[in-house]
Amino acid sequence: MSARQKGTLCVFLAAVLYSIGGLCIKLIPWSGMAINGGRTAIALVVIGGYLAVTRHRPRMNLWVLVGAVAVCGTNILFSIANKLTTAGNAIVLQFTAPIFVILFSVVFFGKKPQKLDMLACGLVLGGVLLFFIDSLSAGGMLGNILALVSGISYAGVFLLNDMPDSDPISSVFWGDVISAVVGLPFLGYETDFSGNTLTALVVLGVFQVALAYILMVEGLKTTPPVTASLVSGIEPVLNPILVAVFYHEMIGPVALVGAIVVVGSVVLYNVILARKSSIEYQS
Repeated sequence: MSARQKGTLCVFLAAVLYSIGGLCIKLIPWSGMAINGGRTAIALVVIGGYLAVTRHRPRMNLWVLVGAVAVCGTNILFSIANKLTTAGNAIVLQFTAPIFVILFSVVFFGKKPQKLDMLACGLVLGGVLLFFIDSLSAGGMLGNILALVSGISYAGVFLLNDMPDSDPISSVFWGDVISAVVGLPFLGYETDFSGNTLTALVVLGVFQVALAYILMVEGLKTTPPVTASLVSGIEPVLNPILVAVFYHEMIGPVALVGAIVVVGSVVLYNVILARKSSIEYQS
């Protein structure tokens, strides 16, 4: 397996772990800020352990701080949006990230998107819209707006490696520090600390935040931002499926068509890229 394939696999696994976020947030009867404060505080323990094992001291500079703000913004906005609108709305609007990745790449890094990138983004976003077309009109307006803004923040996470003198894992660490400091005071307003609530919170912190971000950071070392954001198309498919099965927010036949379009587009995109890379290598 090539370095790029390993990176893509890490991004894929991260997306699978991210997908449990919608369900766990729905199951916890707290505000979005309290949930995010608790899960990022737990995540800091895991990420701190990872940094200790890898002997990587957290760095801080302008671009690390920009990345930390992107991570923090994604965490907070997505948690709040999930409480104000449906899980389907939140994830589909956050998944506008590939469009912002391309836009930021053009504006800040002077990169010209390839026709294949544009076509794949169009197909993926079209599939996601099909997946949630029935629910988009039903969610709360504020929740939808916050979810869309979280898509902008999420694009910044994908672009961490392209920032000069950046250090993605440091951005993740400091982003979670900011999230925890801002969110933990909101726990004082909560009263339900049952076993189920705390279990869901631990799952969020350990797997959906910490391990997922570690895998994402490792994957982004060898995976181009647009490719990474497209591979993550599995998240908006799995997220509402889990919510539908365990929380009874149901999906319809149009959503299944969208799922096929998303997964098919991502697979086809990477197959074409792999063949192009193989041909270029052979030549």
